[in-house]
Amino acid sequence: MTNTPVDSRLFEPTRLGTLHLPNRLVMAPMTRNRARADGVPQPIMATYYAQRASAGLIIAEASTPNAVGQTYPNITAIHNEAHVAGWRRVTDAVRAAGGRMFLQLQHGGRVGHPDNSGLTPVAPSPVPLPETIFTPGGHQPSVVPREMTIDEIHSTVADFAGAARNAVDAGFAGVEVHAANGYLLHQFLAQGTNHRTDAYGGSVAGRIRFTVEVVQAVADAIGPERVGVRIAPGLTVNGIDEGDTEDIYPALIAALADAGLAYLHVVFADPDQPLFQEIRKTWQGTLIANPVLGWGKPLPADGGKHQAERLLAAGADLISFGRPFLANPDLVERLRIGAPLNPVRDQGLMYTGGETGYTDYPVLAAAEHRAETPEPVGT
Repeated sequence: MTNTPVDSRLFEPTRLGTLHLPNRLVMAPMTRNRARADGVPQPIMATYYAQRASAGLIIAEASTPNAVGQTYPNITAIHNEAHVAGWRRVTDAVRAAGGRMFLQLQHGGRVGHPDNSGLTPVAPSPVPLPETIFTPGGHQPSVVPREMTIDEIHSTVADFAGAARNAVDAGFAGVEVHAANGYLLHQFLAQGTNHRTDAYGGSVAGRIRFTVEVVQAVADAIGPERVGVRIAPGLTVNGIDEGDTEDIYPALIAALADAGLAYLHVVFADPDQPLFQEIRKTWQGTLIANPVLGWGKPLPADGGKHQAERLLAAGADLISFGRPFLANPDLVERLRIGAPLNPVRDQGLMYTGGETGYTDYPVLAAAEHRAETPEPVGT
């Protein structure tokens, strides 16, 4: 391991609206399933996030804005006072450790199950998820979602706004509206899941309308400088088929461009893709880019630093990492000095359980001590 600091823009201080960020590294939102069954964050979550407070910004895991939006078991929520109180313990711990947090707001849409939420999932159209979904009883076939009425669309927009106000009350500096990864907003954007013939379907203008209304309502509720948006152009996770990716995102970004938002967050960003280049050219505000690190494969030896540098060179302002932060509470320092990274453990530990695979990843000093301490001799 080298202890020579690396000259890189990743470690430059910068600003995000009124926030001072000590570096350009963002901890991406990651589902970890450590909340109570009712969506209230547990105390162990405060430890987990505080351990990673050296990130320039933490975007906390997806929280549902209403009950029907719940995706999987033990997912956090932000639609009642108990949720606010639970999250406040987390933000207090992170703030005490010197960190800054946004909260991601996510409605699952058809990615849900009555055994998880107690309710039939809703979606833009009655098109079921083409795969099983995890429930307290294990994996089960997905159910056909109920098509949202116009009134339900309007009430869901209001729920997002209410969730944003709750997030600020809980101590978050802002929120990220999740319009990616095959969840409700992404379902409205995509031709494969949006078969509507009313004002919220059909044309590109119709299919982006719900996302634009959600973002506008959230910005009106807490101020646009506190609001980011996450998109995933071309991503097919959760059975999504956008159909006209090259048309959707320029239109969506144009509709949001003058809103004064805090940032746009692009999932699996590739600096060589013309669409990414067009997004950077069109979006004049802060751009967070999430590099492609080979999902399902071991992390690259450099933790993704090379890909991060390529994205910064291509115009990204901030770089978000998921699994590298998951396995390395001190990721910023490891990348800065070129130290080796902890490998991500069994993927099952990402989503279930307590401390194991969650708060027990070692930091550098502990890892070095472990390597230098001989194993005890058995008797």
